[in-house]
Amino acid sequence: MSASATPGRVLVAGIGNIFLSDDGFGVETLRSVSAGELPDHVEAVDFGVRGVHLAYQVLEGYHTLILVDAAARGGPPGTVYLIEPEAGPVESAADEPLLDGHRMGPDAVLALLGTLAAGTGTEPPARILVVGCEPESLDEGIGLSPAVAAAVGEAAALVRRLLHGDVPTPDTPRGDVSAAETEADRKAAPC
Repeated sequence: MSASATPGRVLVAGIGNIFLSDDGFGVETLRSVSAGELPDHVEAVDFGVRGVHLAYQVLEGYHTLILVDAAARGGPPGTVYLIEPEAGPVESAADEPLLDGHRMGPDAVLALLGTLAAGTGTEPPARILVVGCEPESLDEGIGLSPAVAAAVGEAAALVRRLLHGDVPTPDTPRGDVSAAETEADRKAAPC
């Protein structure tokens, strides 16, 4: 494993369970992103529910990690979010085991990543972003709800913008992304 991140190297990780309706958003969005040509410094991987594998792969030396997943934040179903998690340790809910490899959301992956990085002397990515979508349903079933399915193209376009250095303001719902961009955001260096 690399002791430090390779400059410019980016991992786009689709995560979620395709058997829980809209939880498959990350996997579907990653398919859309992967259908186009990606820059040489970008690796796009469908991790599904394999959060432990994602944490270990991240330690191979990425400058930027973009997680793509369903993200319940209280907005209307299909709302696309760009979230930049705060630095520092992340704790899982008391009733959710941190190392349950089939139930690891972005928060648990980031917590495990911090633990693994400290134990191996490697550095986590310099920048971590989450492209999320407000789910309508996380019930058992295959296939996205209409609102979430309609958001896949928008989320894939957002990921592509991030990969090409067009960086909108994090924590902004999709409808407000363009209006919320600042001059500093538009001049930001690519991921």
